[in-house]
Amino acid sequence: MTIRLAKLEDAEGIAKVHVDSWRTTYEGIIPQEFLNNLSYDKRAELWIRNITKPETHIYVAENAEGKIVGFADFWKRETNTVPNSTDLTSIYLLKEYQGQGLGKKLLEQLFLQIKQLGYEKVFVEVLEENKTCSFYERYGAKLYNTVSIQIGGKLLSERIYVWENVEDVLDKLTHNEKIK
Repeated sequence: MTIRLAKLEDAEGIAKVHVDSWRTTYEGIIPQEFLNNLSYDKRAELWIRNITKPETHIYVAENAEGKIVGFADFWKRETNTVPNSTDLTSIYLLKEYQGQGLGKKLLEQLFLQIKQLGYEKVFVEVLEENKTCSFYERYGAKLYNTVSIQIGGKLLSERIYVWENVEDVLDKLTHNEKIK
């Protein structure tokens, strides 16, 4: 597997992972009609815009054949008013690539870039029913707040986590190989 910075021509591959992973990850959480109506073309347009924004940092994971099987990104949300912080806005993997340590590698790459840019804190928003809550907690994320959001007409609970110290996260990611 290769982890690298996203390029403009990756937008279609990222969109496919985005839609397909939403459909598997959020099945039974988000209304099925909403998931069925997700569009590869609309997501590709979104990722073209995101890739061209200098404040957005996007990494892709490729398999041995060069197919994009996952991605992750960070940027500071407009709602984030905490000084010297940023937001991990997504980590998504195709279902068949989950549980193989690829999410950890993407997280590590993001945090290396976050450290290089000098951020101290990182926030991430996760639907409460999403099993990745435990993934973030494993690497030191602490519950910061819980809010209600609506997706597809359904009211959902969303957890906001924070990592208070980028160095601590990198230490867990790079030095504790027992954590998968």
